[in-house]
Amino acid sequence: MPAAPSPSPMPRTPRERARAQTVADIVRLGRQHLAVHGAAALSLRAVARDLGVVSSAVYRYVQNRDELLTLLLIDAYGELGDEVDAAVGRVAEADFAGRFRALGRAVRSWAVREPARYALLFGSPVPGYRAPAERTTGPGTRVINALMAIFDGAWRAGALRAETLPAAVSGPLAQDLAVIREELGLAVPDDLLARGALVWTSLFGTVSFEVFGQYGEGTFAARDELFEHYLRVLAGVAGLD
Repeated sequence: MPAAPSPSPMPRTPRERARAQTVADIVRLGRQHLAVHGAAALSLRAVARDLGVVSSAVYRYVQNRDELLTLLLIDAYGELGDEVDAAVGRVAEADFAGRFRALGRAVRSWAVREPARYALLFGSPVPGYRAPAERTTGPGTRVINALMAIFDGAWRAGALRAETLPAAVSGPLAQDLAVIREELGLAVPDDLLARGALVWTSLFGTVSFEVFGQYGEGTFAARDELFEHYLRVLAGVAGLD
């Protein structure tokens, strides 16, 4: 399982605390600019202006726009991961379907509340920006790791429906799945691991359609009920219902 980044040590000196607060203020203003202008138009100079300092002062804390985007990515992934973990953690460990529904609802709730930050994570890539994998992979895989942990736990507990027992998977796909299984420390077999990927992409596809207005105006006014229907269907695909 990709390790989550270690928490940053608490700043101990007044200078360290002042620096940490300035970086936090830059990220906070970056969130606001992201919501108003979008990721592609994000400007560190504009953030500096709202912070009340010259741009050269901000560059001592955040080197450039790409660094600000990276901080915003880590911040958003972290908040989404925290909300998913909290929601799943409120459901009994043996209630695998309930934990899956809690995860899905938490993803949707955060995305609808934070559409600009969701778009930064799961929308179109920002032109000219490439996220540094060594800093963003850990935060960015928290939700899929939590999802696969639910499937794996259900498999280990014998809680999946009999008709979801694995079918044969061979060739290059089986090799891909073996790598994933080893990286995440899973016991779940190939077929269910592939279904887990289907559930993952379907969940985020559903949320993206809602956040990005892809249903069209006036279509599916009962969005809450529609999403709950999707969750029941996806739980069935995974054999969790």
